[in-house]
Amino acid sequence: MLPHCSLLLLLCVVQLLSPSSALPFEQRGFWDFSMDSMDSGNIMTMMRDEEEGSAVEETLPTDVFPICPFGCQCQLKIVQCSDLGLTEVPRNIPTDTKFLDLQNNHITELNENDFKGLTNLYGLSLRNNHISKVHPRTFIPLKHMQKLYFSKNQLTTIPKNLPASLVELRIHENQIKKVAAGAFSGLGNMNCIEMGANPIQNSGFEPGAFKGLKLNYLRISEAKLTGVPKDLPDSLHELHLDHNQIQAVELEDLSRYKNLYRLGLGFNHIRNIENGSLSYLPRLRELHLDNNRLTHVPKGLADMKYLQVVYLHVNNIKKVDVNDFCPRGFGMKRTFYNGISLFGNPVNYWEVQPATFRCVSDRLAIQFGNYKK
Repeated sequence: MLPHCSLLLLLCVVQLLSPSSALPFEQRGFWDFSMDSMDSGNIMTMMRDEEEGSAVEETLPTDVFPICPFGCQCQLKIVQCSDLGLTEVPRNIPTDTKFLDLQNNHITELNENDFKGLTNLYGLSLRNNHISKVHPRTFIPLKHMQKLYFSKNQLTTIPKNLPASLVELRIHENQIKKVAAGAFSGLGNMNCIEMGANPIQNSGFEPGAFKGLKLNYLRISEAKLTGVPKDLPDSLHELHLDHNQIQAVELEDLSRYKNLYRLGLGFNHIRNIENGSLSYLPRLRELHLDNNRLTHVPKGLADMKYLQVVYLHVNNIKKVDVNDFCPRGFGMKRTFYNGISLFGNPVNYWEVQPATFRCVSDRLAIQFGNYKK
């Protein structure tokens, strides 16, 4: 028995000491990488995404030690140069770099040859610098880059000649006031654009500004919009226009967005949604109209077969009718509501008929609360 136990112990020790090439499991998906920050954890997650879930780690010869820029950290084709007080892109970045982190520095401009030779780059973070100038040929070498984080800088326009491979662009919290026609030309692979918190008005979008894009996700929140922008990509699944100055939703404003699943219009000045406006959104699942100036529940909600979540809290709604949310006929609604918020409105819940919420999955899904002037 003793020799048997000793042999088993020896095998366990050998197993623990042997190098493992398997990466820990982590759920993969496009929205796993929608975080604004690029800390080491997010970069490692992006690495797994880029490698298409491969669990085999590439082994480099022991006598090969790529040059690493002074002060940066280089490992597993990730170069981290954040929080170093840099005023320019460092030299001697390894040519096999997949991810380059330059956030939280003092870089003011990007030059033509800053990323020369980095043809394998997949993700680049430049957030929280002072960049106001980008050479037209800066991104030419980056043939395979898919993720560009450019938020919290001082850009006034969309950089030119972005890589055709780009999938995700985050350019919020800049000083962009104009998006020229063809600004996103050739970016047919783009899925996500985050460009909120820029001082752009409706007139700042030239006709054809989004031409050729097949976006799933677009956010233009915290801007200076007074209406729903025209000619956004009709492929959109999510459109977020929260925290603007939109006054109303007119009949044709939503006519081209038949693929929307989620629409965010909270924290605006909306007083009226024209009858029939919502009929253009047959696939809508979630509608945010909270923190506006509505005086009644928008018409057409009862006809939306797939609508599941409606935020109407903090408005000026004084009455809720029995057919505002649910259709009259049985079986006309394909999915029940799992969230209706009405708190912060001058309507008394005891005055609302119980049948009003006959197509709600659970009574706890209804939020009334108290109204305070």
